[in-house]
Amino acid sequence: MECAAPGNPRVLIVTPEVTYLPDRMGSLAAYFTAKAGGLADVSAALINALFDQGADVHVAIPDYRTIFSDRVAPFLKKELRRIQRKMPDDRVHLAEDRAFFYLNRVYTSYGENNLKLSLAFQREVMNHIVPMVEPDLIHCNDWMTGLIPAMARQMGIPCLFTIHNIHTVKATLAQIEDRGIDAAPYWQHLFYAHMATHYESVRETDPVDFLTSGVFAAHFINTVSPNFLTEIVEGRHDFIDHSLRQEIINKYHAGCATGITNAPDPSFHPQIDHDLKVNFDPASHTEGKKENKRFLQRNLGLLEDHRAPIFFWPSRLDPVQKGCQLLAEIFYSLISVFWEDNLQVVFVADGEYQRVFHDIVHQHQYQKRVAICNFSEQLEHLAYAASDFILMPSLFEPCGLPQMIAPIYGSLPVAHNTGGIHDTIVHLDVEKNTGNGFLFDIFDAGGLFWAIQQAMNFYHLPPEIKARQIKRIMEESAARFTHAETARRYIELYEKMLQRRLVVDPVAEVECPEDAPAPTARPPSSRRASKKKKDSD
Repeated sequence: MECAAPGNPRVLIVTPEVTYLPDRMGSLAAYFTAKAGGLADVSAALINALFDQGADVHVAIPDYRTIFSDRVAPFLKKELRRIQRKMPDDRVHLAEDRAFFYLNRVYTSYGENNLKLSLAFQREVMNHIVPMVEPDLIHCNDWMTGLIPAMARQMGIPCLFTIHNIHTVKATLAQIEDRGIDAAPYWQHLFYAHMATHYESVRETDPVDFLTSGVFAAHFINTVSPNFLTEIVEGRHDFIDHSLRQEIINKYHAGCATGITNAPDPSFHPQIDHDLKVNFDPASHTEGKKENKRFLQRNLGLLEDHRAPIFFWPSRLDPVQKGCQLLAEIFYSLISVFWEDNLQVVFVADGEYQRVFHDIVHQHQYQKRVAICNFSEQLEHLAYAASDFILMPSLFEPCGLPQMIAPIYGSLPVAHNTGGIHDTIVHLDVEKNTGNGFLFDIFDAGGLFWAIQQAMNFYHLPPEIKARQIKRIMEESAARFTHAETARRYIELYEKMLQRRLVVDPVAEVECPEDAPAPTARPPSSRRASKKKKDSD
C-alpha cells in the first residue's frame, strides 16, 4: 500500500488527557484541559509544538464536562454548544458520552469504571471523530486508546502508538461490542490472552489486551525514552508482561519502534515562573536560589540557613517504581552524617510512603530538617528553585520529567541510572566541565548514599567553581530539553510513516518501510488472531 503525503497531512492525536491547547486550534480550545499525570503535559507539549510548526493537527479528547466547567464558566452550556456548532473548523474534537460528563477527575479509583471510560472514548473516536476528521495519520497514546490501531490498520490509515506507562486492561469482544464498538471487521488485528482461531471462538471467552493490541496493530510504536525501549528489548524489567515485551521486540527488529524523549512544560523556567519568590537566570542564580531557599524554609518551618543543602523529592512516594524505600533505609544516617551542614529534605509528593517518613521524622525530631508536604503545583515550582539537588532513585523510569526540569533551575539530580534518566543525565565531572547530575548504577540503599555523598562533595567545592558549573548546566538544560526538539522527532517519524512506501511483513503482520532492517526469524505468537481463518469467518 502507498500512503500519499502531498500537501500537509492531517494528523489526529488521540489522548485521554491534555494540559493545555493553543487557542488558535478552536473557539474554546484553551478551556479544554484535563490532567491526571505526565501524559497530559506531554500531549500538550507535542500538540502545541506541532501546531506552531504548521502541522494540520487535530485532537480527540473526552468531553469532561465537570472538569471543564470551571474554565468555561463564562459561557452557559447552551451557548457553549452554539459556539462550537458555529466553528466547524475547530481542531479539538470532544468525544461525548455520559460516562465522562460527571467525572471530577480523568480516571476513577475503580478499574471497571476506567474500562468503561476507555470503551466510550474509543467508540466515539472510531464511530464519529475519525470519519469526520478523515486523518492521514492517527497517533494514539497508552492503553486507553489501544483498540484504535486495529481499526486504523483495517482502514489503511497509518497509526503511531506511544507507550507512556506500562499499564493495561483486558476485556472480551462481547464486552467491547456491548459498548457500541463493532470489532468484528478488525478482530484479527487485536491481541488476545489465548490463541485466537476464529471470531466466534474468542468473542465471549478470550480477553483482548488493550496495551498489547495497540502495539501489535500499530504501524509504528514509540516509547518516551530510547534507553527504556532498549531495556525492554533486552529483558531487564521482570514486571513487563511477556506478551507485551515480545510484541515490542517484534516491532523493534522490524525497524518499526523507536524512543523519543519527552520535554518538560515550558512554564518550568526560573526566569518566568510565577510561583517563585524571586525569578532568576543562569547569571543570577546564586542570589536567586538563596532568596527562594530562605522563603521555602520560612514557609515550611525549616531551619533558615541559605547555606544548608536542600534535597527535594519531586515524585510520588511509590516503593514499586520510585525507590523511596532506599531513601527510608538510609534516612537517619543521611541526616546524621551531614548534621553539621544542616542538610534538609523536602518532600512535595503524595503516596503510601508518606507515613513512613512521617514516623521517622517524629521519632528523631527532625521537624526542622525535613518537610513532608502533599503535592502542590505551586510548592513544586518553588522547591525546584530553592533546592540544590533532587532525588530520583527510581527502579525504572519510562521517561521521567523531574530530572530534566531540575537542572533548568540549577538543582542537580541524584538518580539511579535507568530508563529516561540515562538518556538525560550524565554524571558530573568538574575537571572535564561535563555532566549535569550524580548517577548510581546499583539499585540499593548503598548506591543512593554514595551518589548523595558525590553531590555533597560538589556542594563543598569553592563557591566560584560551583557557580560556574551550575550556570553551565542551567544554560545547557534550557537549550536541550525543549518541546521543539521533541516535536521535530515526531514530525520526522510522521514523515517516515507517510512518505515511504509501505510493504507487508507476513511474519510480523506489520507494515514497515522498504529500507527498514529485515525482521529476525521468530515463531508465530499463539495469542494472535489467525489470519488463515479470516476468510472462512
